[in-house]
Amino acid sequence: MRRPALSRFTSYLLAVLAIAAVTALLHLMRGVLHPPTVVLLYLLAVVLTSAVGGLGPGIAAAFLAFLAFNYFFIEPYFTLGVHHVQDVLALLVFFTVAVFISQLVSRAQSSLAEAQAREREATHLYELSMALAGLRNEEAIARVAAGHIRDTFRDATVEVLVQASGGSVPTTMRAAAGNKPLSDKPDWVFPLNTARGLLGEIRVWHTPRPPMPAEERMLRAFANQTALAVERTALAQTETRAKVLEESDRLKSALLSSVSHELRTPLASILGAATTLAGSKTVRADTRLSSLATVVREEAERLNHDIQNLLDATRISSDGVRPNFEWSEVADIVNAAIERRRARLKGRDLEVLLAPNLPLVYVDSVLIEQALGQVIDNAIKYSPPSGAIAVEGRRTHDDVTISVTDQGAGFSDAERAQAGERFFRGERHAATTGGSGLGLWIAKSFVSVNAGHFDIQSSGAGAGARVSIHLPVARETEDSQSAGAWSASDA
Repeated sequence: MRRPALSRFTSYLLAVLAIAAVTALLHLMRGVLHPPTVVLLYLLAVVLTSAVGGLGPGIAAAFLAFLAFNYFFIEPYFTLGVHHVQDVLALLVFFTVAVFISQLVSRAQSSLAEAQAREREATHLYELSMALAGLRNEEAIARVAAGHIRDTFRDATVEVLVQASGGSVPTTMRAAAGNKPLSDKPDWVFPLNTARGLLGEIRVWHTPRPPMPAEERMLRAFANQTALAVERTALAQTETRAKVLEESDRLKSALLSSVSHELRTPLASILGAATTLAGSKTVRADTRLSSLATVVREEAERLNHDIQNLLDATRISSDGVRPNFEWSEVADIVNAAIERRRARLKGRDLEVLLAPNLPLVYVDSVLIEQALGQVIDNAIKYSPPSGAIAVEGRRTHDDVTISVTDQGAGFSDAERAQAGERFFRGERHAATTGGSGLGLWIAKSFVSVNAGHFDIQSSGAGAGARVSIHLPVARETEDSQSAGAWSASDA
């Protein structure tokens, strides 16, 4: 990575030889050269020695040049004695200038070497960043990073470990470059740290010499570049998965909406015909035909209910639900939801308990009725025919709570934590009862857009459940007290 420097012995030997060569040349030409010219030539030798050998050899060359100039070119010749004051001053000035020049040259050389090292470092970093820019998987990143570091530090063996972000089980991508065998303990380890935490590390097996500061700094920069590439890859994979899921959800919603609308027309005809057949005198007189007509009607009603759920799910997912708020009586909502399920509730023990003087609620009564109907449907579906169902309405603090209690399958703690999620059905429920897993999710969504909330209570599997819809109590707003306007507390 850098040009090998001369050894200390070689540098000082070069200083001695340079001054000796210049002295021999100047001594041969002593008759034609003046002392100022001799001084300049000695200074030139000091500058060259400092440029090649550094500060120490440069100062040594300056001291030797001072002695040689005094010995060969200051009277009396061939002695180190000085008899004239101006000669002493000349020697002192020469020595000072020689030392100063050697320091300047050495500092300039060091600055140049540092600038060149920075340039090489920037070049290597740019090359690595360009090589990593187009990569989209962790294995390729590890392989390219290992190869680039190996090319930069030719006497090193490199291993790059990168944790893959895809898949449910964490895996580590490993890439190595270099010819030396890998020992258990690397010389250097540089972690790949990102905002998501530690994603791997770079391991380097180097020569026995101590690491240079510039080399260590460059390796840390390589580690940062590699970590950024891994992070960028993880973000790109996450974005791709999100787009795929979004597109899949959009297509699913479009398909459900199309299929549901296409089924509604023939289903309405089937349901109307079945209802007419079941009510005719001829069919009622025949027990077998009456039973078949009743089955057709009930199954058509069930299918109609499922299709309505699909349409509601499509509306919630794609366009969102825009409630039409109005003042509503809780009793009207409860009675409407029960009345629509009167046939399914026939023969069941149903108890309705509504507290007197319940306040009005400012909600979309149609949406709340549908939400309550979904809860009642679930209570019917998952309760035995002899199981009692209770619908209760009461005031609780700032809420009006409508609860449906059944004696059916209930919820385990794990099931209760996921109940209300889209398409969720517990294995225990799915094994005994058909359904799409949309009912509670639709109910929860409709209640949420009305500024209410939803909760489920159950003592465990087989112990029944209590599903409650909490709606905010209406209150007079501060800004419209004078006008007598009212609104839902959280609407």
